[in-house]
Amino acid sequence: MSLIETEEQQALRAAVAALGKRYGREYFTRVVAEGKHTDDLWAEAAELGYLGVNLPEEYGGGGGGITELAIVLEELGAAGCPLLMLVVSPAICGTVIARFGTEEQKRQWLPGLADGSRKMAFGITEPDAGSNSHRITTTARRDPETGGWILNGRKVFISGVDIAEATLIVGRTEDAKTGKLKPCLFIVPREAPGFSRSPIDMELAAPEKQFELVLDDVKLPAEALVGGGPSHAFGSGGEDAGLLQLFAGLNPERVMTAAFALGMARYALGRALEYARDRQVWKVPVGAHQAIAHPLAQCHIDIELARLMMHKAAHLYDSGDDMGAGEAANMAKYAAGEAAVKTVDQAVHTLGGNGLTAEYGLASMITAARVARIAPVSREMILNFVSHQSLGLPKSY
Repeated sequence: MSLIETEEQQALRAAVAALGKRYGREYFTRVVAEGKHTDDLWAEAAELGYLGVNLPEEYGGGGGGITELAIVLEELGAAGCPLLMLVVSPAICGTVIARFGTEEQKRQWLPGLADGSRKMAFGITEPDAGSNSHRITTTARRDPETGGWILNGRKVFISGVDIAEATLIVGRTEDAKTGKLKPCLFIVPREAPGFSRSPIDMELAAPEKQFELVLDDVKLPAEALVGGGPSHAFGSGGEDAGLLQLFAGLNPERVMTAAFALGMARYALGRALEYARDRQVWKVPVGAHQAIAHPLAQCHIDIELARLMMHKAAHLYDSGDDMGAGEAANMAKYAAGEAAVKTVDQAVHTLGGNGLTAEYGLASMITAARVARIAPVSREMILNFVSHQSLGLPKSY
């Protein structure tokens, strides 16, 4: 990695890897089994300055970019204890507020997101919209009495709402000129009247829970609109920037999902290699047999190729090339998701029956690895993006 990372980035990687090693998979597994959250690891990572490494220095962050934050998540994942909320709170919400928030919003939220004392969830997915963001039905209308907003709608598969002080909700407002609905982002406090949540029962071993949200006439002040506020007239400010804000958050989300998947894949590969080097059935370790060695070698190749694309995507984003980052981030997420699923499966297979035991802790990762293929966007939608945007092929929808 020394070819594409600075000395500072390499030092960050080594330091985070050491932190992850002190906690490890046992800590992660115990937290899940007890129904708790990774609060201890989150707090120490925050104290060391890792959680807000991508946020501006003037608001308490590290002044780095998504490149640095992806390093943090990947190394924690490689140690077996990933922090999913890194994808949501500093990467998506922190980035959107840092780039598009008002000065008041930045002062209110960024220091807390940077030092880990505050978390923010992200709500875009809806029951009937799926991957089609044009079908989002969560709407916001002006409150004639207060000049603020009234939100109505539903969201599903929203991570960490129970531990987040607020959720960045993607809604739609009516364009005063055209009458068409356009995306807008709102900061909705967890305890706002009319904002309710219910857990979704998942067959997924993770500390972070998934929720369905209902917004029933949720009244918000004007300044809840990202980039908006009392000084912004209807049809200007945060309302017009909604699409830019959305993509400013989605590209880091894809990069960080790739980091999450790659950390998982590296952990699984490491466990498989330990076993393949030591386990003897005949006269030599099972890793000496090509039927075991070659698939693991292929997994390593897939991981390294996906890491290169992830670094390209992060570099493009941090350099301000949103268009180039969009293509690379989608491809990185696709490649990392495929590598994670393949590697976890091969790791379990390498261990045979032991791969399905709680002692080795790989079987639970089979479901977790699938998440990287499905969320935040399915691999099929990424293939659609590449075929349309990169290859210029016509759409089928």
